[in-house]
Amino acid sequence: MATQDDLKREVARAAVRFVPEGQVIGVGTGSTADFFIDELAGIRDRIAGAVPSSDRSAKRLAAHGVPLLDLNDVETLSVYVDGADEIDAGFCMIKGGGGALTREKIVAAVARTFVCIADQSKLVAALGRFPLPVEVIPMARAYVTRELAKLGGTPKLREGFVTDNGNVIIDVHGLAIADPVAFERSVNGIVGVVTNGLFAARGADVLLLGTADGVRESRRS
Repeated sequence: MATQDDLKREVARAAVRFVPEGQVIGVGTGSTADFFIDELAGIRDRIAGAVPSSDRSAKRLAAHGVPLLDLNDVETLSVYVDGADEIDAGFCMIKGGGGALTREKIVAAVARTFVCIADQSKLVAALGRFPLPVEVIPMARAYVTRELAKLGGTPKLREGFVTDNGNVIIDVHGLAIADPVAFERSVNGIVGVVTNGLFAARGADVLLLGTADGVRESRRS
């Protein structure tokens, strides 16, 4: 019986065929993205380089000899490959369990195609079972917590965690998000919020879902 890591490895391997030769790609953060980075090692001579979405991914890419580029030096990315903590049928996602949501969202915005790689446990009918991460300027922590509570759910500070940008994360538990695009906009409208882990306004274009019957590919209509 395939383990969760087996499924992650299979979707990571399947994502390699979306990597165009000679171009710069964006690379996400997390356990599934780690498997993808390991797969990239085998084709590192065929790509121009990678823009990482976190220090963690940058270190893993560098260890495999994949050239690293700064996003400010890149006009566009052909593809961005990353995992998700949750994804729904509309290809909206919750991301940021690893705390890299802001940089992930920036890199995704530059990419022409967003390929989401996930195992079948991440596919949900409605987003919100996984706590929604919100990156917050430290001085606004208490205010943002109060404002998030008004939107529903239970906001909790991620204790002892600081993002690569020097900010804190507030995880909002117990949500049932009926309109991901509107909810993303509402949370981002709170003063002091850098961004939140809803990837709805810019969701995935392709989903590679690892299942017991193999990798299932679907595309946003």
